[in-house]
Amino acid sequence: MTAHTTADTIYHIDKVSEQLILKWLAENWPSEHPVRLVMEGIEDDERVTFPPSTPDSGLAYQLIVDPIDGTRGIMYDKRPAWSLIGLAPQPTSSGSPTLEDITVAVMTELPTSKQFISEQLSATLETDGSTTFRREATNLITGENKPIPHTPSKAKDLKHGFASVAKFFPQAKAALATFEEELYAAITPESEREDALIFDDQYISTGGQLYELIAGHDRIVIDIRPLAFAKHGYPQSLTCHPYDLCTALVARAAGVVVQLVDNPELDIPFDTTTPVNWVAYANSELAQTVHPVVLQLIQKHFS
Repeated sequence: MTAHTTADTIYHIDKVSEQLILKWLAENWPSEHPVRLVMEGIEDDERVTFPPSTPDSGLAYQLIVDPIDGTRGIMYDKRPAWSLIGLAPQPTSSGSPTLEDITVAVMTELPTSKQFISEQLSATLETDGSTTFRREATNLITGENKPIPHTPSKAKDLKHGFASVAKFFPQAKAALATFEEELYAAITPESEREDALIFDDQYISTGGQLYELIAGHDRIVIDIRPLAFAKHGYPQSLTCHPYDLCTALVARAAGVVVQLVDNPELDIPFDTTTPVNWVAYANSELAQTVHPVVLQLIQKHFS
């Protein structure tokens, strides 16, 4: 461990990546499009702009970045991490953009040492409200790029599928597991409750969780750690923050439903500390079936 900020625990691998991003932006960001950088490793009261010292009135964009989402997995060479980037125009009125304002998002796979294929997924919000989605794989040995189709699951239930309620750490794990068990019982016919029909996968990376939905591997992801931690008196630093969810546009462009627990819009400011309760469903029919039950059980367990 290198440092502990209000946003998260910072490991050495994080510091290296943050320094590289700052260096790249200083050398390459076009000065005619002034931008403010919001990034893990930069405290919310710090202002980092390119060109330096640009006032809010002079900004064209705000850029939100998680250099390495999934540090704990990649530093042990267990599982790929993701680099997440979202770009939003600076609001014409005073204030900060929200994640809903992001018009360009890119998520890039940071593979393990034995993996020679890296995927990159991106989305652009067009002026007519439509989205353009891209997914391609790069062979890191040959440099060959290859497009990959996106196929989120079309299943209307969770039978024989992967689903997860985020409970990565010891804090509030029992409460979240109880919520999860009741949720699956509520949406599973009684005749099927004795069978192992729903599989759990704890991918300690919000970007990774979104990827699993986009790729058709998972059907739902629920991350309500802020609610559980608040209920049981734990700090919010171990929860999802805005930079973790800054590539939601990519998942949405692929057909995945991504929303806050209590709001279909991602009305979250560009910062590094706001706790985020979010849910994602592989398709809209699954969302319509499961989300009302999620809300009922949140009210029961965490209100």
